[in-house]
Amino acid sequence: MDAIVEAALKKWPNVPHCYGWLALDARGNWFMRDERCQAAGPCPQVKGSRVTHEKLREFIERNYAADERGAWFFQNGPQRVYLQLEAAPWIWRLDGDALATPSTVRSHTGLSSTVSGVWLDEQDRLFLSTPLGLGLVHSLDMDWAAQAVEQGLWVPEVRSHATLLQQFGIVLAPAAD
Repeated sequence: MDAIVEAALKKWPNVPHCYGWLALDARGNWFMRDERCQAAGPCPQVKGSRVTHEKLREFIERNYAADERGAWFFQNGPQRVYLQLEAAPWIWRLDGDALATPSTVRSHTGLSSTVSGVWLDEQDRLFLSTPLGLGLVHSLDMDWAAQAVEQGLWVPEVRSHATLLQQFGIVLAPAAD
């Protein structure tokens, strides 16, 4: 977490949390969801405005975490901005070396991690677990992922999406208590 964020938390420890204003889609894109978007429907049916400003995206990614309930948030100074997740809190990217090192993946935030479990859900989406947590393989990287499965490097277990979320303690759409 950024030092400036930690300082803001100490200075203003009781700022109310924010819900519904930020989303992460299944391709690792961040979306701002203003009141109009929120009223129009839930994410991902209505995503909102994609965050394209590089420095803002990097700030969100550096200050991205989960609370004890399994709800994911962006710590924006003293305020937690809780996210709506389309599929999972992590979107895993593979690269050309995926078949040489199938145990190493990179998150949508740029963090590297090692694969410890592989699952296929009822929509044929491929999920990977790592020490960072559960994430979905990015759709653009499914060719490499399929090759890893075909070669026996990854052996996915079949689980429903709901079961995976429960198993890993993930809340897709947190709300205020």
